[in-house]
Amino acid sequence: MCGIVGYLGTKEAYPILINGLKRLEYRGYDSAGLAIHNGNSIVHYKKKGKVSKLEQEAEGQPKDGNLGIAHTRWATHGEPNDVNSHPHASQSGRFFMIHNGIIENYDAIKEALIDRGFSFQSDTDTEVLVNLIEDIFMEGALSLEKAVQAALNQVSGAYAIAIIDNEEPDMMVVARLGSPLVVGLDNGNFYVASDATPFVEYTKKAVYLEDGEMAVLRRNQTISVFNIESNTTIEPYIHQLTLDIEQIEKGGYEHFMLKEIYEQSRSIYDSLRGRLLPDEGKVIMRGVSEYKERFLKADRIIVVACGTSWHAGLVAEYIFEELARIPVEVEYASEFRYRNPIISEKDVVIAISQSGETADTLAAIKMAKQKGATIFGVCNIVGSSIARETHAGAFTHAGPEIGVASTKAFTSQVAVLALMAIKIGYERGSLAKTEYIQYLHELNRIPDMVEEMLSSNDDNLLGIAKTYASASNFLYLGRGVNFPVALEGALKLKEISYIHAEGYPAAEMKHGPIALIDENMPVVIIAQKNANYEKVVSNAQEVKARKGKIIAIVSPEDTEMRKIADHAIEVPETFELLSPLLTTIPLQMLSYYIAVIRGCDVDQPRNLAKSVTVE
Repeated sequence: MCGIVGYLGTKEAYPILINGLKRLEYRGYDSAGLAIHNGNSIVHYKKKGKVSKLEQEAEGQPKDGNLGIAHTRWATHGEPNDVNSHPHASQSGRFFMIHNGIIENYDAIKEALIDRGFSFQSDTDTEVLVNLIEDIFMEGALSLEKAVQAALNQVSGAYAIAIIDNEEPDMMVVARLGSPLVVGLDNGNFYVASDATPFVEYTKKAVYLEDGEMAVLRRNQTISVFNIESNTTIEPYIHQLTLDIEQIEKGGYEHFMLKEIYEQSRSIYDSLRGRLLPDEGKVIMRGVSEYKERFLKADRIIVVACGTSWHAGLVAEYIFEELARIPVEVEYASEFRYRNPIISEKDVVIAISQSGETADTLAAIKMAKQKGATIFGVCNIVGSSIARETHAGAFTHAGPEIGVASTKAFTSQVAVLALMAIKIGYERGSLAKTEYIQYLHELNRIPDMVEEMLSSNDDNLLGIAKTYASASNFLYLGRGVNFPVALEGALKLKEISYIHAEGYPAAEMKHGPIALIDENMPVVIIAQKNANYEKVVSNAQEVKARKGKIIAIVSPEDTEMRKIADHAIEVPETFELLSPLLTTIPLQMLSYYIAVIRGCDVDQPRNLAKSVTVE
C-alpha cells in the first residue's frame, strides 16, 4: 500500500519528490523518506509520521541533485518509526531502495545473509532485499540491473521497487510484481511512481510496467524494459494520460473527502456519459457487447471485491437478479481466492476495484480466469492491473479519489453496474421494453437529483452530527437493496470517525442487535417509500420502544417515519433499485461532519491506506 516516487533528469529532484509524496500520501502515512544523489554521493532523510514531518527534517539540509527516490509508508513489516522508514540502504551504503509490497520469504533470506556477515538495522523485508541485491552484486561482479534481476528471481511475494547506486548518478532501476509502478517519460527525464498523479503536470506519456517486468532508466536515454525471469527485451507501450492537475487538487474544499462527495453529481454523469442514451433507447457499453453471449448464457455472475467495492457488488446483486434474472454471488476476494471455489466456463466474474490494483481481487480473478470464467472488470484507473488482466470491462470515470474513505467511487461503481444490469436484462428479455426505457430515463435523472440533494441538506446533517458526535456506537439498518447502503454507511463512520458502527438488515435487528439499543444508541434507518416501507416503519417502532435515537433517511412524501424519528433526512424519490445512488450520500456527509467535529484526520484516517496492494 505504500507510495513510491522517483525522478531522474535535469530538474531538481527534491521538490518533485516531496510533491509526489504528498499526492501519494493516501497510500500510507506511517512514515516518509527520500534519498537524493547530488552527483557525488547520496544524501537521505527519513522520519516517522506524515510527509510534512519529512519536510521539517530535511529543511536546511543539503538536498540538491537530479536523481532521487522517495517513499511514504503503510507499515507491514516493522512498526512505524524512523529506522523502519524507507529508503533503506545496503550494508555498505552503496545502494538505496524503496519498496511497496511484501517479500514473503524475507526471513529465510535474512538468516542466510546474517550467516554471510550481514547485519540489519531495521525490521523490514525491504532492507533484506536491498542487501540481497548487494550480496549478489559483490559476489558475482554483476551490473546493478543484473544483480537486481538475479535477486528478484530468488524472492517470492509482491513488490514495486526503485533502486539507485551511490556510484551511478545517471541511472535508476525499477521493477514490479503484484504492486503498481508507472514511469513517466519526458525527453530523457524519467518520473517513477505508484500511479501517475505525482508527475501529471510534467508529462502525459507513461509506461505501466506489467507484472514480472523491470526497467533500466538512464539519463537522456530511452527506457529499457525486459522480463525479469526470461530476460526478454520488451517494447514498452506508451500510454497518453488524460488526467489533469485540477482533478488532484482540493479546489478550495477543506478536505478531499468533502470535495469528492460534492463531485458525485459529475462523477455519476461522467460514468454514464456516452453510454446511456435514453432518448434513443440505447445503452452502449463495448465491453458488455463484446461478451454479450457470455452474459446472456451465464449460469451465474460472481462478484469479487473488497471493502466499499464489495458493498457496490451487493447492490449490484439486487439489481442484476431483479432486472436480468441471473443468479449473483458476491464474494470477498480475500476469502474467495483461498476457498477453492467451484467455477466453470459458464460463469461471469465481475471484479470491482477503485484502484484496479487491489491485491486480493487481482489474485481472485487470475484464479477464476485459469478455471475458464469470463472476467469483467469495473475499475476507475486506466492502465491498472485489473483493467489489463480482465477479458473486458467498464471504467467508472469517477476521476482521482484522494480521500482514503471512498465516496464518489462507490456511487460511480453502482451507476455502471446498474447500467450493465439494465442492458443485459433487456437483451435477455427479462426486462420489458417499457420498463427498460423507464429505467434509462430514471437513471439519467440521478445526477441532477444528487446535485439537488447536496445543495439542500447541509445544515440538517451538521446539526445531527453535532448531536451524536460523542456517541460510542451506531447501528445502521436497511432492507432490500438499501441493506448494503447500511453496511456502507457504517463503514464510512468507522473509517473516519473511529466510532464503532454496524450495518444490519433491518429485520435482523431483533435477532441479536436489539439488545444493544438504549437511549444512548443512535440508529440510522433507511426508510424509502417502497415495498418494504411498512416493515421498516415497524422496525423503527421497535427501536423507539427501547428509547433508541432514530435518524431516518426518508422520501419527500413520507409522513409516518417522520413521526417516529428523532431526525429525518430527506432524499429524492426514485426507483427502488436505483435508490442507493441517493441514500448513500447523506450517510457520507454525516460521517464526514462527525469526523470533523471529533477532530479526526478525515482524508488520512489512522491505520488505513487507499489502495490495498498487499494481502
